Amino acid sequence: DSQHRAAINTYCSLAACVLTSVAISSALHKKGKLDMVHIQNATLAGGVAVGTAAEMMLMPYGALIVGFVCGIISTLGFVYLTPFLESRLHIQDTCGINNLHGIPGIIGGIVGAVTAASASLEVYGKEGLVHSFDFQGFKRDWTARTQGKFQIYGLLVTLAMALMGGIIVGLILRLPFWGQPSDENCFEDAVYWEMPEGNSTVYIPEDPTFKPSGPSVPSVPMVSPLPMASSVPLVP
Repeated sequence: DSQHRAAINTYCSLAACVLTSVAISSALHKKGKLDMVHIQNATLAGGVAVGTAAEMMLMPYGALIVGFVCGIISTLGFVYLTPFLESRLHIQDTCGINNLHGIPGIIGGIVGAVTAASASLEVYGKEGLVHSFDFQGFKRDWTARTQGKFQIYGLLVTLAMALMGGIIVGLILRLPFWGQPSDENCFEDAVYWEMPEGNSTVYIPEDPTFKPSGPSVPSVPMVSPLPMASSVPLVP
């Protein structure tokens, strides 16, 4: 049953997220066009957010709500949050990790905790609760609310470890002996790579825009070594 619920909830969340992301991407564009970054990234946010509660009794309508919310938040993050972080805080998220995995992951942690805390015997049954939340061993006396609280604690610990680890790694990378380029030159290849000097003089015949740099050579008309057919006398 848990695998069956996980497949249905994931599919419903992804379907709602795809439709919502496409609609929001088109609505935010001046000409109503779609942004490829939104289509490639924001459409997957629903699958990320539903991962924690996928095998729980989230129900299809709950999965649709999760996908709908994540489609809106992830697309808005690409449109507004990413440029703000880059221009104001100088934080570059070139792969959209924050909008695709970060924020939807936090939403998924909250959804999982709420879904676990609202579990009941009427919905799961006694064996279902034990199987879904592993109420065995030291967790034998746990309740659904206890499970939800510990999942919130796990989310907070994860965020604390992520923030501390990111700060430590960021401080290490800012040390001067690494030779980091400035923010304006982060995408300049010449900082780390040997680049050819001057413009390329390679002549590509297939492209008429490239011409050899030397003087043009006048064309010489082709002269046939054989006489023309009309100048040869006919032999009777």
